[in-house]
Amino acid sequence: MRALILCLSLLLALPAFAVQPDEVLSDPALEARAREISKTLRCPVCQGETIDESNAAISRDLRLYLRERLVAGDSDTEAVQAIADRFGEYVLFEPPARGANWLLYLAGPVMALLALLVGWRFVRSRNLAEEGPAKLSDEEKARLERILRD
Repeated sequence: MRALILCLSLLLALPAFAVQPDEVLSDPALEARAREISKTLRCPVCQGETIDESNAAISRDLRLYLRERLVAGDSDTEAVQAIADRFGEYVLFEPPARGANWLLYLAGPVMALLALLVGWRFVRSRNLAEEGPAKLSDEEKARLERILRD
């Protein structure tokens, strides 16, 4: 049982092994800033992981570049902007809402409204169908009986 718990805890700690010891800054405040910023940057290779979680070579380059920018005196915003300028907006988990990115931000709400509209129409059509056929008038009943006799 202890071995199982140890294995599970090691699996949970795998992202912590991505940052190599030689990458860690000596200043704890700068390192903490670098770790916080790294949570907002996507690995271009792994796509679903942050650069802190990824073991890809490009993520290592991004981590090193980020730390270089912080040591050079950049603010968090300036460091993220420098990385986006160098590697493209794709590395940002939350790209700014401008230009073509508006499609990303508007696609979700538009699709949700479209789904609600389709659902509403479907439920409405089912309710109309459940009402059943319209009642026949006396004239229509007589005509139907004549057709059935002939």
